[in-house]
Amino acid sequence: MLDDRLTEQRNPRSTAIDTLSSLELVDLVNAEDRVVATAVGEERLAIAQTVDLVVDAFRAGGRLIYVGAGTSGRLGVLDAAEIPPTFGSDPSMVHGIIAGGYDALVCSQEGAEDDSEDGAAAIDDREVGSNDFVLGIATSGTTPFVHGALSRARALGAHTGFLLCTHPWPALVDEHDVIIAPLVGPEVVTGSTRMKAGTATKMILNIITTGAMIKLGKVFGNLMVDLQATCKKLQDRGERILMKILGLDRSRASDLLQAADGHVKAALIMGDRRVTASEARRLLDEEDGVLARVIGNLTDGTVE
Repeated sequence: MLDDRLTEQRNPRSTAIDTLSSLELVDLVNAEDRVVATAVGEERLAIAQTVDLVVDAFRAGGRLIYVGAGTSGRLGVLDAAEIPPTFGSDPSMVHGIIAGGYDALVCSQEGAEDDSEDGAAAIDDREVGSNDFVLGIATSGTTPFVHGALSRARALGAHTGFLLCTHPWPALVDEHDVIIAPLVGPEVVTGSTRMKAGTATKMILNIITTGAMIKLGKVFGNLMVDLQATCKKLQDRGERILMKILGLDRSRASDLLQAADGHVKAALIMGDRRVTASEARRLLDEEDGVLARVIGNLTDGTVE
């Protein structure tokens, strides 16, 4: 294909994909998808470094900002949108910037990715500063919008990283604090990076934000204790967490969660330490929101 980018190469295993039966097609795509998790695992050190950079940004009062175009941009916006309801975090902590803006989320605007100045302007619009971490996502590695955004972010003092699915070149490595490059190989449909590259991207973004939120104390054991009971599903989940950890029946768990204004962490402290909601929040604030520092943890059996 006369293109050095791995994402643009032809996959020799799918050159006759248009002749396959539906079942053969499904089996081929599934077989190709199996390589994604392995490729992501091979980037474990870079992903862990990124988690630490994100945690450092949060603890300094900064943000995680994703920048991408097309599928990459949509995945960044999606991950940013999912964090507040999952972890009870401030919506300002994680942002997603997509070339073409909001309209590009639901209708492709491919030409928007070609303007590096628009990428820089998007960074200025977010008032990016030295406490922020900006992660560019461009599976081909060459999207001008993303490079323009990252250059501007670095000029403003922000830390930056780059996620791509082709071999990174030396100048790219030198320019950023971290490079994540899962080499998932050519797509079954040549150049269709919404497939394996998109799957790898989704997996990596999930790990980054989940890891950062865990390190900030928003998970207790493996339970989502920083959720707010703002709907029936979350109300039920919150009650079940209280029932499990504190040994309560459903009625008592419901009453306790209501007294805590739907905040599971506060309710757990109230039930364990026999304190008021305001005192529970004070104790939690003193320990930077880390529940285990207030009531012990699940692994050593110290929770009553």
